[in-house]
Amino acid sequence: MADFYTNCALLLLLFLASTAAGAVFQPSPWSLAHATFYGDQTASETMGGACGYGNLFVNGYGTDTAALSLTLFNNGYACGECYQIRCVSSQYCFRGSPFATVTATNLCPPNWAKDSNNGGWCNPPRTHFDMSKPAFMKIANWKAGIVPVMYRRVPCVKQGGLRFQFQGNGYWLLVYVMNVGGGGDISGMAVKGSKTGWIAMSHNWGASYQAFSSLGGQALSFRVTSYTTKQTVVAYDVAPSNWNVGLSYQATVNFS
Repeated sequence: MADFYTNCALLLLLFLASTAAGAVFQPSPWSLAHATFYGDQTASETMGGACGYGNLFVNGYGTDTAALSLTLFNNGYACGECYQIRCVSSQYCFRGSPFATVTATNLCPPNWAKDSNNGGWCNPPRTHFDMSKPAFMKIANWKAGIVPVMYRRVPCVKQGGLRFQFQGNGYWLLVYVMNVGGGGDISGMAVKGSKTGWIAMSHNWGASYQAFSSLGGQALSFRVTSYTTKQTVVAYDVAPSNWNVGLSYQATVNFS
């Protein structure tokens, strides 16, 4: 009988291992798109953005970022996704077709006043990347303005755990999730106070989620689900009971 239970336990462990392995994000096939750039070589104009990441240097994203066209942005669920982009079929491409790896941090809005093939580069249904100038200059001469590219989703490799930046007030907690590994994106969150059960959070905009609850004076834990892989991680006691808005808290867990 002991051998029976031992074998059952081993089978369960193998199942859990295979399930976890299946959740690991894998690179996608290469697809065609176009790319432009915005801002200058300092990338100062890329700060902030529709994903709500604020200062991209402080929050770990640096200059390797891109704004996505409406088709790719997916109502903000694409925030945090990582892409490899390489220039193709243009005299302005650098030799060897090197690629830049960027994180989606912003939306490139449609320009309905211009034709999709003449200035309205981010109009639906086009797939387009408006890269920071430093990132664009890794793949092509900036004088090109716009170049055809190949792109693919790749795993986001992040150091450290998930980061949660708090905003809101005593009755409304707004949380921006950053430094997300794996698929890089988030499809849902829940928060748990030290005196409550799990409370579902709703998507606000970009990479932010909200809970309309009074959670002051409680240590907070978060349950986060990836949009792409559906993998869920639980970060216990991320914020102490004396947490405050305007501050950021880091978990010890992340997506693989």
